[in-house]
Amino acid sequence: MRNATKFTVAALAAGALTLGLTACGSDKDSASDTSGPLVVGASTVPHAEILNYIKENLAQKAGLDLDVKEFTDYATLNPATEDGSVDANYFQNQPYLDEFNEKNGTDIVPVVTVHLEPLGLYSKKLKSADELKSGATIAVPNDTVNEARALKLLDANGIITLKDGVGNDATPNDIAENPKKIEFKELEAALTPRSLDDVDAAVINGNYALEADLSPAKDALVSESPKDNPYGNFLAVKKSNEGDPRVAKLAKLLTTAEVKKFIEDKYEGSVIASF
Repeated sequence: MRNATKFTVAALAAGALTLGLTACGSDKDSASDTSGPLVVGASTVPHAEILNYIKENLAQKAGLDLDVKEFTDYATLNPATEDGSVDANYFQNQPYLDEFNEKNGTDIVPVVTVHLEPLGLYSKKLKSADELKSGATIAVPNDTVNEARALKLLDANGIITLKDGVGNDATPNDIAENPKKIEFKELEAALTPRSLDDVDAAVINGNYALEADLSPAKDALVSESPKDNPYGNFLAVKKSNEGDPRVAKLAKLLTTAEVKKFIEDKYEGSVIASF
C-alpha cells in the first residue's frame, strides 16, 4: 500500500522557510486547472494509508485521479499546501491549523473531518500511570498545540493540574500543581517514541505511536477520550481551492462506509472514525 512518493524534511526545507514568497512562486498556486490528478500530501500513518486505500479501491469508480504524497515531517505539509506543491493535505487538527494560519498569515481551511488519533502516555518501564515516581521524567511534543494537548492529557488523569483557563498554548510553566515533581523533556513529536528508553514515560501522537508499533488502544497507560474531542484530523486546502470538484469527490470518499470499516478493521480502536 505504500506506493506513494515520500517527501523528506530536507526536500521541503526551502518551502517551509519561504512562505512569504509564495505569491510569485508556483504554477499550481491557482485553482483554475482541475483537470489533472488531485495531489494530496499526508503523514505516512494513518493518513496516507487511508488515502491509498481510497486510491486503490474507490477513486477510479468515483472518477477521481488521486496522487498521494507521503511526508515524513508534518511541519512541512501546510507550507507545501500554501506554495502549491500539493493541492490538499490530510494530517492536522483545528488548533494546529489555527496556530499555523495566525503565525503565517495563510488561509488554509478544513474540508471534512475524518478521524481522531487519541494521544497517549506510553512507557517501557511502567505498567500504569500510578507507578510514576517522584521526579519521573515524561517526554512531550515540543510544538505548541501538541505540547498543550499532552499536558491536558496528564491533567485529565490527575498526574498534574494546569492553571484555570489554560488553552491550546499551555507549557509546563502553566502547571499549577505537580505533586510528583514530574520533569518534562520537550522533543519533536516524531522523536517521542525513540525517547522511551531514556525517560520514564512519553506522550506520543497517535500516528507516531502506530509507526513505532505501539497500539494506542492497547499499549497506552492513559489516552484521550474521543468524546467532544477537538483534535479530529481533516482534509484541508487553501481557501481558494474549496470549490475544486476533485476535492469534493475526495471529501465524499473519505466519509464513506467503506473507509469507516477500513479504519475500524485496520487500526482496531487506535484510530477512530469521526463520521
